[in-house]
Amino acid sequence: MRRIGLSGILLALAVGAGFLFFTERPLVVTVVQPERDVALRIYGLGTVEARVLSRIGFEVGAALTSLAADAGDSVIRGQELAILHSAEQEARVARAHATVATNKANLAKANAAVVRARAVLAERETANRRQQGLVQREVASAQRAEEAQRDEDVARADLAVAEADLAVIRAQGLDAAAALRQEEAILAHHRLVAPYDALVVARHAEPGTVVKAGDPIFTLIDPATVWIQAYVDEERAGQLVPGQQGTIRLRSQPSAEFHGTIVRIGIESDRVNEERRVWLACADCPAEMFLGEQAEVRITTGSRESALMVPEVAITGFDGHRGTVWTVQNGRLARAHLTFGARDDRGRVEVAGGLPEGAAIVARPPKGVAGGRRARPEDAP
Repeated sequence: MRRIGLSGILLALAVGAGFLFFTERPLVVTVVQPERDVALRIYGLGTVEARVLSRIGFEVGAALTSLAADAGDSVIRGQELAILHSAEQEARVARAHATVATNKANLAKANAAVVRARAVLAERETANRRQQGLVQREVASAQRAEEAQRDEDVARADLAVAEADLAVIRAQGLDAAAALRQEEAILAHHRLVAPYDALVVARHAEPGTVVKAGDPIFTLIDPATVWIQAYVDEERAGQLVPGQQGTIRLRSQPSAEFHGTIVRIGIESDRVNEERRVWLACADCPAEMFLGEQAEVRITTGSRESALMVPEVAITGFDGHRGTVWTVQNGRLARAHLTFGARDDRGRVEVAGGLPEGAAIVARPPKGVAGGRRARPEDAP
């Protein structure tokens, strides 16, 4: 019985010693070390785009007779790109020219009528003055004087009519000239020309196709306006300002690194993805860029001579400014509530304040972590 009791005591002691060993042995943890010359960067994912992109087409509808450009071609401003069937419109222009010519002839006739009416009026005025003088000397009768006055009044009225006819024909001439310009403008719309020096991205129609007004025929871009459009998480976008430098990696050239500058920050965020758009002008990107190609950007928002950068996964209850971390203080684990500042593109946050003196932040809390548990940094003896 004594031997059995002694065995039980030894077993209990062994269990207690094992429990103390597993609960009181120091946990080896990785702690955050201060870093020098820390670059603060923000990651964004986006695509290659063009600021000036135009889907151009005709202002009138007809059948395409020819196209003079294709995808990949470089064109200059004013270069002819496509032509519509224009026989009907050419006939309208010819008719408008004929109307203008007719008006010119009518105008000449009206001018002659005015000249004739003025000559008749001058003759009637002279005759009337002569008759009035004879009446005053009682050489001619009053009736002859009245007839002479009537003839002068009729001649003056005829002149007024001729001048009114001339004004009407001049107005008709202005209308005919305007109609001719309109028909010529519509005829010019049967030719599609490049609005600026451009690169043809796509051709959307072929000869023989009947197109409507406004249908896109070509998609053009200005090669000088190619830039990178990137999406940045709203939580990080507050650090962005125009002029900041960034590095760019294109999916087709993953080993190459290009450099750009923020030239625009969108004033409207994506309400679904909670992202903000930024645009970077590339300083040394390849001459040949492909719209829609995926691009990764890392924008430098600042730097620190020295900083503690904590992985976000090590922070609990993080609201973007405050959170809780595990620390090693006096050889034991303890919770600490800290404030944080800038973030970087490696998922880390800068410690801004709240860290107790002599405490080290646990970078990757292991299993079994608990308040008061003994712990030591992995590089500590």
